Amino acid sequence: MKKVYKVMSTLSIAAVLLSACGSGGSSSSTEALELENIEFPLKETVTLKFMTQSSPLAPEDPNEKLIYQRLEEQSGVHIDWKNYTNDSFIEKRNLAMASGDLPDAVLDAAYSDYELLQLAEDEAIIPLEDVIEEHMPNFKKVLEQAPEYKSMITAPDGHIYSFPWIEELGSGKESIHSVDTFPWINQEWLNNLGLDMPKTTEELKEVLIAFKTQDPNGNGEADEIPMSFIINKGGEDLAFLFGSFGLGDNWDHTVVTNEGDVTFTANQDGYKEAMTFFHDLYKEGLIDEEAFEQDFNTYLAKGKEDRFGLYFTWDKANITGMNEKYQLMNPLAGPSGETNVARTNGMGLDRGRMVITSANQNVELTAKWIDQLYDPVQSVQNNWGTYGDDTQQNIFEYDEEANMLKHLPLEGAAPVELRQKTNIGGPLAILDEYYGTYTTKPDDAAWRLELMKDVMVPHMKADQIYPKVFFSLEELEKLSKIETDLFAYVHRKRAEWIKTGAVEAEWSEYLAELDRLGLQTWLQIKQDGYDRNAESAE
Repeated sequence: MKKVYKVMSTLSIAAVLLSACGSGGSSSSTEALELENIEFPLKETVTLKFMTQSSPLAPEDPNEKLIYQRLEEQSGVHIDWKNYTNDSFIEKRNLAMASGDLPDAVLDAAYSDYELLQLAEDEAIIPLEDVIEEHMPNFKKVLEQAPEYKSMITAPDGHIYSFPWIEELGSGKESIHSVDTFPWINQEWLNNLGLDMPKTTEELKEVLIAFKTQDPNGNGEADEIPMSFIINKGGEDLAFLFGSFGLGDNWDHTVVTNEGDVTFTANQDGYKEAMTFFHDLYKEGLIDEEAFEQDFNTYLAKGKEDRFGLYFTWDKANITGMNEKYQLMNPLAGPSGETNVARTNGMGLDRGRMVITSANQNVELTAKWIDQLYDPVQSVQNNWGTYGDDTQQNIFEYDEEANMLKHLPLEGAAPVELRQKTNIGGPLAILDEYYGTYTTKPDDAAWRLELMKDVMVPHMKADQIYPKVFFSLEELEKLSKIETDLFAYVHRKRAEWIKTGAVEAEWSEYLAELDRLGLQTWLQIKQDGYDRNAESAE
């Protein structure tokens, strides 16, 4: 077998074998068990060896999770885990693959498209299309119900190399993934100062000045933070506000016009205009000085103390709690009078959620175990957590007669933290038609979908997002090489210009540097991928 990461040193490879945590034992694959025409539960328990990751909030041994205990009882298959916490998993996973001491499979694998194709080229993982056809009726049914996913998970060479995570929550503009960064404004402070929700960028500036100067929390101290964010960090970035100045911005700086043109957001005149506005806010002392360096924990601590006038995140429950203090701010009209909400290029699909390695000598058994994860009721638990756990708060109650999982109230618990304790991350598939049949929508998701529909969707000008294109290895290598320097440059200038206000003076030089770093090649590859995807969908 070829080695995937050929530059790894012998000492680095040895490190992964010495530093594993979890249930113990070797991470190497299971010997051939000579099982055919397998039906669950097996008459005698057998063992497979998997690698995975989990939250530090979850048990160190995944077999302590009720979900896995039930799966073992249903199948007769015991999993010998190598489990790593999220922060160290990628490094350990890569070292294990480089060493050639492979597990049977990697679950919640977090592989990028580039990594999948590289592993396939080096014969470290196996193609799965025949395995799916012969041994995986649950997953096969998912692909029949939603055939668009089959093309999305098929590599340019025609093979399927991984099992995906699929989560549908709404569709089109009303998908829960359409906007990741929501702006949450302190409604309590607005009320205390007799202010209305801002409707324009200039009104926002006036509100933030009032937050800074009029003691809205009433404690006699100037401890309020008018606006905070985490620069260049997905849902916590201030990207939402760019929509008041044109095409807007999102995490990958890519939007598709209604004419089908792939466009880079960070070289538009509206982007420059937005940077000037943000500098004006900074100059007035309205932006958190730590916004350019703070980590999530610092951001969270300030949020829990209700120090923010305006901040950004996916769900306020995770920062300031599910209460009435903070409300979703409306999209703002900019200097031109127009309002736009730029859509995030997101959808509920992660192609690289699980792989079977080429060292696996029990492919049929492994495939049938994985296929359990695509049972609708099981997929719902994989994603959010389970029911009937006497030791901790449950996500669901189970209606056995209806074979349906009903979400329980969160009762003030942070949804992310509660789910991380008990879920398994996938692979899984949750289609829109499952809601009302196999499960209810989570309260927080149903609430966010309503906000999306009422507040955001009416202002979304783009009919399309950039789709989940599966690029070739050659294209991915070019994109990665360009993006490493291009995005770093854009992010650095983004932070600099908010502080310095030099965007106008440096704009021509900035545009020239973007081209030097390969922007036009990047745009062409992205456009070609978009056009191919559009043709295959016809």
